[in-house]
Amino acid sequence: MTKQRLPLRPYPLGARREAEGARFAFVSGKENCGVILYDRETGRKLRSVPFSEEERIGDVHCGYLEKLDFSSISYQFYEDDKIVPDNYARGFAGGHVYGRPRKESSLKAVFNGEEFDWEEDVRPGIAYTDCICCCIHVRGFTRHPSSGVFSKGTFQGLAQKVEYLKESGFTTIELQPAYEFLELEEPEEKEKVPLYPGCEDHTPRLNYWGYKKGFYYAPKAAYAAGKDVSAEFKGMVKVFHKNQMEVVMQFYFPNEVSRRDVADILRFWVLEYHVDGFHLLGEKLPVELIAEDPVLADTKIWYESFGAGERLKGEGGNLAAYRDDYMYVMRRFLKGDEDMLRGAIYQMRHIPEGMGRIHFMTNYYGMTLADMVAYDHKHNEANGEDNRDGNNYNCSWNCGEEGNTRKKRVRELRLKQMKNALCMLMFSQSTPLLFMGDEFGNSQKGNNNPYCQDNSVTWLNWNDLERNRELYSFWRRLVLLRREHPILHPAGQLRVMDYLSLGYPDLSYHGKSAWKPQLESYNRHIGIMYCGRYARTKEGGEDDFLYLAVNMHWEEQELAMPKLPRGLEWELVCATALEYEGKESAQDVCRRIPPRSIAVFKSTATGK
Repeated sequence: MTKQRLPLRPYPLGARREAEGARFAFVSGKENCGVILYDRETGRKLRSVPFSEEERIGDVHCGYLEKLDFSSISYQFYEDDKIVPDNYARGFAGGHVYGRPRKESSLKAVFNGEEFDWEEDVRPGIAYTDCICCCIHVRGFTRHPSSGVFSKGTFQGLAQKVEYLKESGFTTIELQPAYEFLELEEPEEKEKVPLYPGCEDHTPRLNYWGYKKGFYYAPKAAYAAGKDVSAEFKGMVKVFHKNQMEVVMQFYFPNEVSRRDVADILRFWVLEYHVDGFHLLGEKLPVELIAEDPVLADTKIWYESFGAGERLKGEGGNLAAYRDDYMYVMRRFLKGDEDMLRGAIYQMRHIPEGMGRIHFMTNYYGMTLADMVAYDHKHNEANGEDNRDGNNYNCSWNCGEEGNTRKKRVRELRLKQMKNALCMLMFSQSTPLLFMGDEFGNSQKGNNNPYCQDNSVTWLNWNDLERNRELYSFWRRLVLLRREHPILHPAGQLRVMDYLSLGYPDLSYHGKSAWKPQLESYNRHIGIMYCGRYARTKEGGEDDFLYLAVNMHWEEQELAMPKLPRGLEWELVCATALEYEGKESAQDVCRRIPPRSIAVFKSTATGK
């Protein structure tokens, strides 16, 4: 390395360009360590350059190499006789074929190319009250031949679907791990172990999801259509931002990753790639420090829970709780379990004090929306683990027959149950999230843990969009309803009180008689009224009254509808049951609500 005087420059770690040279910083307790340079195209070793004793401060070795052709070289670090890839690399050489076994020692880091033209890119900064989120696997979203994009399974392919996502009402896209990781790691001979006791299969499983230690500063090369991975990822983000949509990235940090590095990684992606937020996964992450980080003050931070200190710092602007308590309660209520009514209405109105909340019925783990109404049990046989993997607790119901069926009665009930689930999701007051394809009935054939499936199980079949057009149209109708009525997505939890002396509480519950909810453990029906006078539309006027008639019982139930102010009457907006087809009004004081169905009413001028 070039001799240099103190002070040394140990940070940032890894390698960075400086003029015509590069500064390297590598953490190692070994004295014999340095940098190996390779020809970027052929992988041929060019030379090894050791760090000198003068280039060490603590356990950080740092040095400078002059006159490097960044476009033609790649590099690795070494300590003694061990090859060490750069954990802080911005990218890696080679056109890696997805699913081909690799070892960490084969990864050669590269320097990114020319400066990217962001064209005055601005992050949308969408408030949680206005967000509708979609969790997406980059490869699985467009890999299927039916996707209709020319760069299938890539960042570019995802960008080509931006119009569909926008038309579907999504504002915020959550990406499963999209940083570099070894999806199929070739083990050493001594590391070959059976999958479970009694199993003779030593074949490594594809890690399709990517929940493992990764190279957190580099976008995943196999998710890129071209060689310039960094530019392609930035181009995708820019396309979403031009369409006023956000990109939130999942980051999984296993315990082996230093918690000191987490905030640095997040800041890097905000500054370098303009991402809008992060869903953090891992135990004991430094969320308090992250919440206090000034660079991340307007960046969405999602985590399973935050403490009181984080609440005070976040003030609801960027922090959001992300956990599955809503999912399990609402799934049980949907299928008609006993003693779930009180829990369901609480989950539908709950927003934690001082922050947002992401609520969902489905996610990457567990069954899809279509599968949770078609299977009683998981069907993970294709994973090769004797159906032992995945959660046995799915809270699903097959509606009378396991899996595919030709029975019209069963198919109609499943469609109604999916509509019911979407309706409850969108009439809950916190921030809704769908897993990709659930809006048009995507199925994973009952597999609730397809972590190793890179095939038709996990690839979205876009033909289902036409096959399930009725479900998709219903979803878009719900999106429009939610957007039109701010009372459905308030900034804070509704109080169930008339605190403005308007004659009506902001939120109220009803049973066979108005204002008298029947909350006994055996009941599965409820009337929910939202008073729009507690919210203002974009035009500045009062919102409408809305009434959600919910019956998850297998028998017809009676629900009363409260009387509206003079000059208003109830009008049917949409319903999940066929019995409502052709009906447009709700003149009766009491309504007979069909089994396992939901109806939505809103106030309208009398005689309108």
